[in-house]
Amino acid sequence: MDRLATGPDHGVMNNESPPLALVLGGTGRTGSLLADRLARRGVTPRTAARSGAAVRFDWDDPATHRGALAGVDRLYLVTPTLRVRYAAQVAAFLDLAESEGVRHVSYLSVHHAEQAPAGVDIAAVEADLASRHGLTHTVLRAAWVMQNFVDGHIPLVDGVFTVPSGGGREAFVDAADIAAVAAETLLDPAGHAGAVYSLTGPQALTFDEAADTLASVSGQAVAYRDIDQETWISGALAAGVPAEYAVMLRWLTGSVITGHGATPTPDIEKVTGRPATTFRAFAERDAHAWTTITPEPK
Repeated sequence: MDRLATGPDHGVMNNESPPLALVLGGTGRTGSLLADRLARRGVTPRTAARSGAAVRFDWDDPATHRGALAGVDRLYLVTPTLRVRYAAQVAAFLDLAESEGVRHVSYLSVHHAEQAPAGVDIAAVEADLASRHGLTHTVLRAAWVMQNFVDGHIPLVDGVFTVPSGGGREAFVDAADIAAVAAETLLDPAGHAGAVYSLTGPQALTFDEAADTLASVSGQAVAYRDIDQETWISGALAAGVPAEYAVMLRWLTGSVITGHGATPTPDIEKVTGRPATTFRAFAERDAHAWTTITPEPK
């Protein structure tokens, strides 16, 4: 496909076709929302996932990579889930992406990525992107996502959320806001080249406060119970979370316990022009997730 690109910050592919963006994790919490936003704004999204997306993409099957990248000039990068060592895989994919004509990458990272424990490759991917001269990049460092309370990442059992927090606070962020920021970076790569955005909600809440909000909105009994961190991690591993991921769970919960959870930033409003979604607004929008709750049998 012929391009008019004169450098990595050029925003168009050619005279006839709209830009084409590959959205990894295209069936996930942010990817599906991002694809809709891009389509409405004149960038063609190509969703990619192991199943259910426009194209099949599997990090462990390199044969799926080249086809997913065909004709793409911008990329929403979501790294392999429930893993901590993936920098080499991602680097190989980015090499291929550059050779196939990708000129911009928006990377879904994690809040305080620079503080990630040794052996967790979040910051390594950020550094890899920064070292590449053939493409521009934007880093999206997201706080704990509000949707964790909806999709089973923080299970509700008999009306109780159980997570180690020690009473600490977190500025939970709406996945829709992450998608909105990602869309802006992919629509205008040059305008966001080299930027690192810390994406949070507008309030730092305790888990007790989050549960109280969910109870108020749903009209049902929703409570929070703190738990010993190692006990909780052991339970997660017993439930099937890979053992290597324990270091990530320990870091994410430990940041809240020690009082270093995410605090509100203005970056969502700075990029999108509207304030970040409040936790109450999220709860009201997704109220059906709690109003249909039925206690598990004892």
